[in-house]
Amino acid sequence: MIKIAIMVHNLKMDVYDGMRFAAEKGCQGVHLACVQGINPRDMDAAGRKELVRFVKGLGLEISAICAWGGQVDLGNPENLDKHIEEGKRLLEFAADLECGIWQGHCGIMPHDKADPKWARFVDSFGQLAKHGEKVGARLAIETGPEPPEVMLDMINEVGSPSLAVNYDPANLILWPARYQLQDGGTYDREKAFAEYKPVEGVKVLGKHIIHTHAKDAKVIDNKTRMEVPLGTGWIDWPKYVENLKSVGYDGYFAIEREVGADPVGDITRAIEFLQTL
Repeated sequence: MIKIAIMVHNLKMDVYDGMRFAAEKGCQGVHLACVQGINPRDMDAAGRKELVRFVKGLGLEISAICAWGGQVDLGNPENLDKHIEEGKRLLEFAADLECGIWQGHCGIMPHDKADPKWARFVDSFGQLAKHGEKVGARLAIETGPEPPEVMLDMINEVGSPSLAVNYDPANLILWPARYQLQDGGTYDREKAFAEYKPVEGVKVLGKHIIHTHAKDAKVIDNKTRMEVPLGTGWIDWPKYVENLKSVGYDGYFAIEREVGADPVGDITRAIEFLQTL
């Protein structure tokens, strides 16, 4: 049986009601966004312990915390020191919440190591990873903007077990489609899948994957990229699960549903779909 978590804020309900919902639906975990009230700035040590007690009382675990949904680029020198200090607080928060994983988008890595951004990413991730080693937490970089090989090169260059991967297979459809369609371009599925490997990229990143999003996507009429309900897109889920098992993955499948008029219904159906796998 695979372990299922929900990105609670996607339910569009009170976060504590959302955690109760996850327990009622038979999930094993919750993936918590660092939003108002549940983040390092708002929650002291006692509050963090109380949150862990609440989650455990429901028979759940926190699969990971989620922060930086695209607002931060660690390759950009502007406000970089501030972002790194914020990242250190997030790692401490993840450790205190006993999940030890902070999942986040951290910017778009260049494909060319000669680009000055590459060195800034290496240094920024290095500082965060060193702090993660100290406090007992890991940063799981979200897949999407880069092909798996580029992310692997970055992880290898930083060389720390505290820098890892949150694998989002749908993002590896949505991001290359975004690149191809910009400025009036056309979508080439064969080329996009060959470079970004939505399902097969698991074998590239392998042991570095410590968390995954259960999200689906496709491109309509070769011109409109869309996140779609789980199991209705282009991700081959049985193969995806098989690939993850083949590299030793035993972590959570955290359901993410960022769009749609019926988040509760879509997430309920997503739980049922994952249970069949």
